Amino acid sequence: MTFAIGLFDLFTYAIPGALHLAVLAYLAERLHWVDVGAVARGPGAVVVIGIVVASYLLGYLAYPLGARAARLLPRRRKRNAREEFLRRNPSARGQAFVEADSFLLLSALQLHDADAAMEATRLRTAGLMLRNSSPAMAFGFVASVVELIVGPHRVFAACAGVLFAVAGPALIAQGRLMTHWASVKTLELSFWVPEVEETLAARQKTERP
Repeated sequence: MTFAIGLFDLFTYAIPGALHLAVLAYLAERLHWVDVGAVARGPGAVVVIGIVVASYLLGYLAYPLGARAARLLPRRRKRNAREEFLRRNPSARGQAFVEADSFLLLSALQLHDADAAMEATRLRTAGLMLRNSSPAMAFGFVASVVELIVGPHRVFAACAGVLFAVAGPALIAQGRLMTHWASVKTLELSFWVPEVEETLAARQKTERP
């Protein structure tokens, strides 16, 4: 049996889930719930499979947490992918693909040129990975504050707390930027794939009364 994780699954779920798993493992060890060292000494294949499955499932749980955190964090600047694309490429103004929904446009790219669409997909999934990793930083910050109060390594806990406090909002901000770049890249790639414009233009003509 072959088990494969796609690019979207790896970036969006597995990697953020692994960060949350690391936080949970630290808490379990610190609170003496689980002997992490003993678990790590178990059968290698079983440990690896367990980590992958747990990371993947935790990644699914982290997805709505990351989305909520992104909504709560105020935006410092407003970005518009279409405006930026048209400012750089005014000759594309009036074409059908410019007004199309970004997700629909990406699907059209995947249909007509899957290799070209990979770059836009990579940027979009990287943005989701960064956003979904932010809750793990929040949990790490809370754990650092508790360690600062009751733990023996207060200097380390203070440094970790500052790092987590900065990393959480920074991951969300960078995730937004990567998502913006993905939208711009989708428009740029669609400009060079004539089949996308032809399909959308033909559909618009059939939909007009």
